[in-house]
Amino acid sequence: MDKILELINGNIPPYVNRLVKAIGRTINNYSMINNNDKVIVGVSGGKDSLFLSLALSLRLKWLPINYKIIPVMINWNEHSIDNESLDKIKKFYDTLSLDLIIKNEDMYSRGFKGDFNCYLCSRNRRRVLFDFARENNINSIALGHHLDDIVETCIINTSFRGHFESMKPVQEFFNGKIKIVRPLAQIHEKAILRTANNYNLPYSKPVCPHEKENIRGKLKP
Repeated sequence: MDKILELINGNIPPYVNRLVKAIGRTINNYSMINNNDKVIVGVSGGKDSLFLSLALSLRLKWLPINYKIIPVMINWNEHSIDNESLDKIKKFYDTLSLDLIIKNEDMYSRGFKGDFNCYLCSRNRRRVLFDFARENNINSIALGHHLDDIVETCIINTSFRGHFESMKPVQEFFNGKIKIVRPLAQIHEKAILRTANNYNLPYSKPVCPHEKENIRGKLKP
């Protein structure tokens, strides 16, 4: 974690600085995070959510406002992340001085009635985050969807579902009581990957048994 500590201690190279400031512009343009907000970061264990946590932490170093970052990781009981990888992710959040909350949950909700696909899995994950937000009186949930995800979602909806729609930078639920924000909405995946690899972010995700059924995976080069 030495390289990450360098960033935390202020040794931020120009390209990382530009990325974090670009994320800040997106946050400001869409009023995603305000002073004294509590913000849940949905942690999958992948590079995007770890990078988002890092960027939000670095941004606090020069902002005149403050907000609290609450990383919440959903670890499916049926296909959990291995203990070694989980320990590395915990150490990463310790380095950021953030308390990682791990929610061990069932992937196959009884409400699915035997059906399962990527959409239902995503909806189940979102339900867990919504429940946690309500229980802790938090109204903002930040997810690590980047520009490539947004474009891919638009292609999937247009090509396979017959409507032109994609993820929104800010999306309100329950009459505005909870909102999902996507601070990486204007950041390309390759920029995130470069930073994640250069700074050895300990990203890891469990193998999805439905990976071959995933349309998004088939779209990627």
